[in-house]
Amino acid sequence: MINNGTALKNYEEQTYFLTSILGNKVLWNNKKIGKLADIVIMDGNIAEVTHFYVTRPFGYPSLLVPWEKVKSVSNKEAVIDIEGMEQYQGEPNDKMVLLRDHILDKKVLDLDGREVDVVYDVKLVGRNQKLYATDVDFSRYGLIRRVHLKFLADFINKLAERMKDQTVSWTYMQPLPKQISSFKGDVRLKVLKERLAEIHPVDMADIIEDLDHEQRVAIFDELETEHASDTLEEINPNVQRDLVSSLRKEKVARLVNEMTTGQAADLLAVLPASEASSILELIEPDKAQKIRSILSKQEQNIINFATVSLIKLPPDKVVTEARKEYRHFAKGKDAVMYLHIVDNNDKLLGIIDIKELLQAEGEAQLKDIMEDNVITLDQDSTLEDASILFDRYDFRSIPVVDNFHRILGVILYRDVMELKHRFMN
Repeated sequence: MINNGTALKNYEEQTYFLTSILGNKVLWNNKKIGKLADIVIMDGNIAEVTHFYVTRPFGYPSLLVPWEKVKSVSNKEAVIDIEGMEQYQGEPNDKMVLLRDHILDKKVLDLDGREVDVVYDVKLVGRNQKLYATDVDFSRYGLIRRVHLKFLADFINKLAERMKDQTVSWTYMQPLPKQISSFKGDVRLKVLKERLAEIHPVDMADIIEDLDHEQRVAIFDELETEHASDTLEEINPNVQRDLVSSLRKEKVARLVNEMTTGQAADLLAVLPASEASSILELIEPDKAQKIRSILSKQEQNIINFATVSLIKLPPDKVVTEARKEYRHFAKGKDAVMYLHIVDNNDKLLGIIDIKELLQAEGEAQLKDIMEDNVITLDQDSTLEDASILFDRYDFRSIPVVDNFHRILGVILYRDVMELKHRFMN
């Protein structure tokens, strides 16, 4: 039917692709009146076509032709049967989903596989006098590589197996409009926003790096501050610069406040000096001073890189209690792989690797399983000192202590070994 232009109003199932009919001429009373510019659907698990959007030449008003008025479609033309054109004049409204405008060539986030791909076509099926957008086609031109979605909807099962392998059911597609927060009427948007928080910052960074500029900003704006901060740390410097330059300085300042000083300096180092300076004016003064010291290389003191966001526990706590409460006291901490055992004056008594905690006898106290011969840095140590210890012992973090062995913070591996090339001579 679609290939030879016969009427759509029979009961045989017919299939074709959106790109094969977009731009084709539209005939009325055997005369060309315009071209098919887009197809309007009623979004849902089964996306039913409601209108053909027809644009006309020479400034004549466009038409929104109801599907019932479409007599036939082929790869060359569409034929409509309407009483007159005036009553069908108009433009799509904000609630209409347009296959070409909203779906075609857009990036799609696969929530199951944490992937991003491009929609290169949409498959449509004509059945029982209705037309449906049934599947999106990622596979054309070999652009799909890692799709991991559910099986196609039941009513697609009658189609050829070859077609199933090349397409993904409309039911599971998640479009990302450029202005995601203003995209109304799409229930999938709610699911998407909820799921964003579940994606690990490393995976989210990969996704954002694959998007174009406007989509990066749209997705990043939907992330909670802590998640956004962690994600920003994982993004490569070129994309960081592009993304941060498009965000409000107040938002960047909030993100920087969530980072360790080393990571914050790493981020601000990719920005022009004037931008970095204006952002530093908006963050906590003490933290800003430490970051300035790192950026200016005036001080190489390790204390500038220390974070106080760590786990400290008393020596007499029982292992079973520590395991039970671990999720609570580790929440929001920068250093979570070691338990730092301290007395009432914050004197560092020992350290427990989380692996040792999980393997220990439940009734033991933390002082019984801690390592009391702790390798530390003092408050006058340098980046080079920390680098040597990390190279020698392969620690994930190292405590910084004062002259009385009170813990002042910890230095994270990433804040020295991944950043030292920028700040060390």
